[in-house]
Order: sequence, then structure tokens, then C-alpha cells
Amino acid sequence: MKIIFWLNAFLLFYGLSYNLQKKSDYELYSVVDVTDKTKDFFTNQNLVNFKKQWFLHDHIKKKSEPDINYLLDFEKRYSINIWQLGFNERIFYFYNDFYKFTQNEILSILEQECKLFENILDEVKPDFLIIEEPALHQEQLFYEMCRKKGIRVLILTHSKLGYRCIIVEQMHKIDYVSSLNNVASQYHTFEELINELKSYDSSKQHKLYAKNFGKSKLTKLKAICQYIISDNSNISSNYAYYGRGKLKVLVKTLLLLIQSKFRKNYLDRHSVSKIFDNEKYVLFTLNQEPERSTLIATPLHTNQLEVTRQIAKSLPPGYKLYVKEHYSQSLREWRKISFYKELIQIPNVRLYHPESSMGDLISNSSLVISTGGSTPFEAAFYKKPSIIFADYGFTMLPFIHKLDRLEELPNIIRNALSSIVDPELLGNYLTILKNNIFDFDLVGYYTLEANFFRYGGSLHDTKITNEKMQSFLDSNQSLFELLTEQYIKKLKQHQSKF
Repeated sequence: MKIIFWLNAFLLFYGLSYNLQKKSDYELYSVVDVTDKTKDFFTNQNLVNFKKQWFLHDHIKKKSEPDINYLLDFEKRYSINIWQLGFNERIFYFYNDFYKFTQNEILSILEQECKLFENILDEVKPDFLIIEEPALHQEQLFYEMCRKKGIRVLILTHSKLGYRCIIVEQMHKIDYVSSLNNVASQYHTFEELINELKSYDSSKQHKLYAKNFGKSKLTKLKAICQYIISDNSNISSNYAYYGRGKLKVLVKTLLLLIQSKFRKNYLDRHSVSKIFDNEKYVLFTLNQEPERSTLIATPLHTNQLEVTRQIAKSLPPGYKLYVKEHYSQSLREWRKISFYKELIQIPNVRLYHPESSMGDLISNSSLVISTGGSTPFEAAFYKKPSIIFADYGFTMLPFIHKLDRLEELPNIIRNALSSIVDPELLGNYLTILKNNIFDFDLVGYYTLEANFFRYGGSLHDTKITNEKMQSFLDSNQSLFELLTEQYIKKLKQHQSKF
């Protein structure tokens, strides 16, 4: 059986491949999407015996004219919307302050990636793909191509319960679950359900991550010094670094630090935390951006300010729209002040502080809305119906409504407001979920790895040696062994379905 890994700056799956080869006889391959200094490690490493590996950026060259006929034919064969991937790539558009990609450059990069991925899959004919939660267009493209070819995919992602992960083939959908019938649930009351939810405390887990990740000033200073003396070769070899001259990057970094303080100060002064007595409201939770939860999970609803307006327009008379900022937006230096100003000016909207209590906001609401994320699932534990734009597995619960067309929003809001949350059905889903998750603090691992290899996450293009990698793998042996056991279990589950 053949496994192909997608490997990038996030090195967890390299550690997984290292342990997997010791416990199985799978044939391992890899596609490697990294910066130049990290590439040196993968070129020279001798810890994992990959039968073959491909370095993504070795195959992407600057071209002036894309092959449009090939792209049109590719779309038909794979049912993949090429422009949707390109348009929503944070590097190509809207979030890139260093380089303006032309239409031909974007299509040319996509064309070269499509051809490379086709050649790889035709050559290897893998049985499985192991990949992280796709966040960039190239990851999503490779993932969708594998799915179209019938290759089983194993994605590690957060479960909806804190400090627990799940391995799935489709994001936020439990494998081989199509019904909630015939489940022996141990939960029958909302009190039992809410106590179980609080025992996992995912909110605390993610708030600690947002508070601690990359916050060391000394480590940031070391990263800046290392960047200044680096050769900065990625500016010509990796399209994600086009236009990122050292002076531009340093000035932008300083500017963002200053802007972050002004933005947070504005939020502190103009957002609220108080829930107004006897005020009926619908809660809309903003997603962190740029992030896959909008750019990939809800590709046609990426403008969260406009989505807020559409929800506000769709409410029944007598309802306010409470909009809560995401606490993890601090990792993106908050949003522009102009965003918050426009949001506050919407007549029936209140902006809520990122540190305001999510539990209180949900429990006092009439309805919860989110484009993507776990808030709709959490809302059910507080007896609240919800609406979500993304295609998540928990929409099999009848009180979590999936929005398919924006034009349906006024009607679906009114229908959802009259929905009743059934604790038995919620208990059934929770039971199934718990049977498929395992203990693994993924966000805690992010911080661990970033501190060891990448100056707390402040510098990605870092040198890694075999010795340093071996030290990291040995120091975290129990963690990688746990993860490997879960992957072997999941691989066997898929094989049993062949």
C-alpha cells in the first residue's frame, strides 16, 4: 500500500512518517512545500525513507501565458473551480501587501501545479494521502484531485471538543457516519450535555494559544536579526515570497505592530461586553481571517462585513444582531479600524469585544449564525438553534441549518428561530464524535514546534539539521507514537472498506 504525504513548514507529518515507517511496511512518498533553507533539510535528511519526493517550487516557474485550454479541460475532468481557488488564495489577492499578481501569473501557477500533481498521481498511484487541514490553494487542489481519483484521504484536524483531535477524509465530517439512528447515547438531558462540553473547554485551549503563540519579544528580536543576515533567496524561488524585499518586510512588520495596538485600542473603546436586558438578538460570530474557514470552507462568502449586512437585513423586526470578534484575530493584528467603523454603523448591529463571554452570548441569544467554525455545534448545547454557511458534518442535526443560497437567508432565519433542539439527537451525535476522537493537543503542538524550529513562529525559513530533527523526535516520542497509533487504526479502517 502506498501513502503520499503533503509536507510543509508544519513538521508534524514528517514526525508521523518517521514513526509510521518503523511500525508498518507502507511505501512512502512526499510532496514538499517549504522554503529554501528547510528544503535543504528534506534534500539531505536520512531519517525517513521516502521512495520519491517532489519539491513543489522546483516545478513552478514564471510564465507569461497560461495554457487556457488545458485549464478548461482540467476543470471538466476534476470538477474543480480553478478561479475560485486562485481568487481566494491569500498570497494572490487581497491580503498580499508585497506583490500584485497578474491574472496570467495566477493562472500560470495553477496550470503548472495541476500538471505536476497529475504527473505525481499518475506515477505513484497512491492508496492514501496524509495531509493537514488544507489552508492554501495548492493543498486544497491536491486534496480535491486525490478525492476525485478515489484516493483515501486522512486529515488531522481539531474535533469540536477541546484537546481532542480527529482524523477524517472530509473536513468536519466523521467518516462512515450517515445516520444518528441506533446509537446508544449516554446523554439524555441538556445538563449532562453542557457539563460534558465544558469538561473539554475548547475555548480555554484556543485562547491560551492566541495568548501565547509567538508573543516572546526576545524571540521576535532574534528572528529579525536572523532574517536581516539571511540570503533571502525565497524572493525568487517561491511565489509566496515574491516582492518581499527585506526592507519592505521589516517596515511592514513594524507598521503592523503599531497598527495592532491602535486597532485593539479602538476595539476596547467601541465594542461592548454587556448583554442588554430584554433585548432579543441573533448572534453572528466572525471568523479569523485570512483563514480556511472563510477562504476555502465558504469561498463565496469571504467578505464578512458584507455577510454581516446581509444577516442584519434579513432579521425579523424586533431583533438586534450581536457580532462577536474572534479572539484569535489578534494573531492577524486585528482587522482594519475601517472594518469595525462600518460594522458599527449598521443600524441594528452591536459589536462585541473578543474577550466577551461566548457562553453568555450564546445562552441569551435566540439564534446563532456562523459562516464556518464550531459555534453552531456549541450553540446546540445551550438549547439554541443555528445557521451555518459551510458544509460540516453536524448539519445532519435538524436544528443546525445549512444555508445553501444567500437569497434564502430571510426565510431560513425565521424557520431556524422556531426550531427546537432535541437533546437526544445531540447526545447521539456527541456519542459518535467521542467514539472517533483521541487525546491530542494540536494547538499546543503548534507552539511547541514553532518554539523549537522557527523562533516562536516569527521566521519560517530556518535551517534544520538531521541532529536537531532527531532531538525533537526523541524529545516528543510519546506524542508521535500516540499519533502514529491513531493513523494506523484509521488506515486499517479504510483498508477494511476496500
